[in-house]
Amino acid sequence: MRIISGKYRGRTIHPPKGLPVRPTTDRTKESLFNILTNYFDFEGLAVLDLFSGTGNISLEFISRGAKRIVAVDAHHGCLGFLKKQLVALEFRDFQTIKRDVKKYIQSGNEQFDIIFMDPPYAMDGQEKIIEGIFSRNLLLPDGMLIVEHYHLKDFSQQEGFLFSRKYGDSSISFFSL
Repeated sequence: MRIISGKYRGRTIHPPKGLPVRPTTDRTKESLFNILTNYFDFEGLAVLDLFSGTGNISLEFISRGAKRIVAVDAHHGCLGFLKKQLVALEFRDFQTIKRDVKKYIQSGNEQFDIIFMDPPYAMDGQEKIIEGIFSRNLLLPDGMLIVEHYHLKDFSQQEGFLFSRKYGDSSISFFSL
């Protein structure tokens, strides 16, 4: 994995073996950020990274100028790795939360410009998490929810759905208020 653009462009990320992750591929990540560039100036954004894993997406947002990152994951090893990366980059306005994402959504009250969600593809209840994000008003009015998912999963009937893009076995769906 590598950081594609911004202040830390070209920096490689070497997560330890054994983490229960499926990192977003560089190709998919590059396409995602090309799309987001049409909607956002990354400087100063507040980003929520759900099922953050290695923090691949969080690190890309930081490199491009995000102001605040909140990363939520249930795996201690993933969050430990991400914390080390954030400290190495001397990024200070971050919070890592070791918690089940569904429980975090039920109690969350901070609003974000962008919420990125990359749950395990076979996980049940992804639609409920999306509904929870909207019902809890976790997204700012001009914000965007982005969900990476298995390409056969269809979110087009979900509240706020904008469009979807397919990348191999993965798809990314975009939502707004």
